[in-house]
Amino acid sequence: MNLGLFEAIIKPLPHPVILCAGDGTILAVNPAATASIPQLSAGAGLYALAQNEAQVVRTHLGNWLRSGSPLPGGLVLKDSDGSQVRFRCQGARATWWQGPGAAVQLSLHRLDHADQFVVLSQQLSALNREVAIRRTAEVQREELLLAEQAARGRLQRLYRLTEALASSATLSQVAEAVAATAAQALDAESVALELHFRRLVPTLEPGEDLHTPTAAGWEDLDQFADAARPEAAGTLRVTLESDRVVVGALRVRPGAAGMPEPEHLTAVAQQIAQAVRRAGLYEHEHRVAERLQLSLLPQLPDVAGLEVATCYAPASDLVMVGGDWYDLYDLDEDHVGLSIGDVAGHGLPQAAVMAQITAALRVIVLRCGTRPEAVLRELSEYLHLYHRGHMATAAYLLYHRRTRALTYVKAGHPPPLVVRPDGSSRYLDGPISPPAGPIPGARFREGRTSLADGESLLLYTDGLIERRKEPLDAGLRRLTETARRGAGLSPHDLCRLFLDHQPGADYPDDRALLLVRPGSPGRTAP
Repeated sequence: MNLGLFEAIIKPLPHPVILCAGDGTILAVNPAATASIPQLSAGAGLYALAQNEAQVVRTHLGNWLRSGSPLPGGLVLKDSDGSQVRFRCQGARATWWQGPGAAVQLSLHRLDHADQFVVLSQQLSALNREVAIRRTAEVQREELLLAEQAARGRLQRLYRLTEALASSATLSQVAEAVAATAAQALDAESVALELHFRRLVPTLEPGEDLHTPTAAGWEDLDQFADAARPEAAGTLRVTLESDRVVVGALRVRPGAAGMPEPEHLTAVAQQIAQAVRRAGLYEHEHRVAERLQLSLLPQLPDVAGLEVATCYAPASDLVMVGGDWYDLYDLDEDHVGLSIGDVAGHGLPQAAVMAQITAALRVIVLRCGTRPEAVLRELSEYLHLYHRGHMATAAYLLYHRRTRALTYVKAGHPPPLVVRPDGSSRYLDGPISPPAGPIPGARFREGRTSLADGESLLLYTDGLIERRKEPLDAGLRRLTETARRGAGLSPHDLCRLFLDHQPGADYPDDRALLLVRPGSPGRTAP
């Protein structure tokens, strides 16, 4: 309680009440005191107003300062006209006082009125009780406010952890979320994540060499399967279990507030375990889809006079197979055919259509592979007749070995890129034709160019240049910038450079690449 609150409490009381310091300085009075003696006001001195001997007043003040309960006493004060006014009083130390020094709270009663000493004592006791109750209520209110603020802060930190884990798809993203938010959620100094990687992402076939991702943000517990696990002093190890599978552990180093509450620690550990389990299943399914997709892609033949490199990578956030393909056709001594394309959509139906397209294309190319326009026309009719509702973008190119002439047709597909030895490049921006499939009797127009000595030809699907909320022109510009960094690289290294030209980027679609360069016989392994 402060002085203002005390003055508000004593203001309506009908009898004089004063608050004075240990040296006799009056700190506060109520209107009844001033009405009784005008000189009783804040700032006045009790010794100056008292007609008693100074030693008597000093003795009374000493007794009152030492007592927590009201003690009786008597004071003789000078009135405004110089006359003496006798008071019977009850005094006690003001335990609520927080100012400098100690203070005495006095309740006065004039002896020239009916002596109500007992009533005054009761009123003073009641006043003391009310002051104590209000003081206790203030303390409790402050404690409740601090507790509420602490609970709100903990809830907000827990929300941040939950939100970060919910938006994490891969194990690396879960590890990043734990590193960024778990320590704050637990009020801990640090939190370390340990995982059983082989349990989370099992091998797809016997003998497969599955390496833990580097810089993943967690420690692989499987490395300690045959060795003792080093223990860190001063930490608490919490097992992470989801669907009755132990997926890892959480090592918590407590902060200044001490070890987290067991219930709170268990709740956080369960959230992390579920996110880890979910991410492991996602990565396993992603690898299965990637393995299935690669098995559907055709095996390319070795072609004399061409160096060939291929690359493929699935979309960043999909576990379904797609419809991207590439292929190479050794037609005769002079001609080589190349194709690349993408069936619209993702899923097993699109993958099945892609597999049938590559088979159909090999039959079509055997019959009319030296006429690119006819190849895509027949492919379009095939899709329209046998795969209604499906559409594919595609490009077919005919390369003449002796002259290095190139004839090409683009059916709604991104333009191939020709990369010169010095890293400069150009797109094959020839005639554009509609995608294959939806339009019966569609016409496909041919474009022509040639490859100079040392030039490379890059065919790719739109997943290489497509980004969310970004025009395709930006992706095309990135490819030309990447080509400048590829001067002097082998076909395989150049192909990998294009595939990974944006490390860490979010790829919404699959990426299939086919790169050829006139040169020595054979092909570069992907």
